[in-house]
Amino acid sequence: MPYRLETGLWLATTPAGAYRALSQQQPDMATKFLRAILRQSITPQLNEQTLTSLSGLPLADALALLEHVQQAGWVEGFPEPRREPQDTFYSLLPQALSELSSLRRALLADPQGFYVATAGFPHETAEELAALSAAVGILHERNVGLLQGNLRLGTSAWAVVDAAGNSRIGFWPLYVDTHRFVLILSGMPILNHPCMVKLAWTLFRHYGANALNEKGADKP
Repeated sequence: MPYRLETGLWLATTPAGAYRALSQQQPDMATKFLRAILRQSITPQLNEQTLTSLSGLPLADALALLEHVQQAGWVEGFPEPRREPQDTFYSLLPQALSELSSLRRALLADPQGFYVATAGFPHETAEELAALSAAVGILHERNVGLLQGNLRLGTSAWAVVDAAGNSRIGFWPLYVDTHRFVLILSGMPILNHPCMVKLAWTLFRHYGANALNEKGADKP
């Protein structure tokens, strides 16, 4: 049966779709499509032209891709367009991060082991966790073939667990084009939260290839 686009909708990622966009080091077509949505300053209107432009595919293939990501629960349509978060980058991140942790303690670290933003952790603890995350990131990249290949775990997260196997603190490698970050969450993670979309949207707008081209390669 041929696919048919719903009219009058604006396309956005769900929290699951935002995490998918961030978590894949080697993005497949679906992940590239999700990232293309997150690079927009306004959620794109769902029509044939936009769909082929975002996916880079012929219309028939683009429609099949849209069906795939919709069935996976990675995109949703809204009757009105939505704009990227309007708060400044460094004021928005702590609030968004805290919502992803059951204990409201979270941190985002860069590959060098420095924290980009933190919520709920004392400064010294945040520094030490960020340094630890750099080692975890290297460990993950050295063993990703085992974890996602031979073991087929389908996840990139690492955690320190208690005797019952519950995460006490977890490390999630995140990828924004060529940039790697580590999301650190204390307690139980709450990744299926609207703030995951806010986090992904902010990161792709700030660090994505399009953003760097707009700002200039010599600027942070």
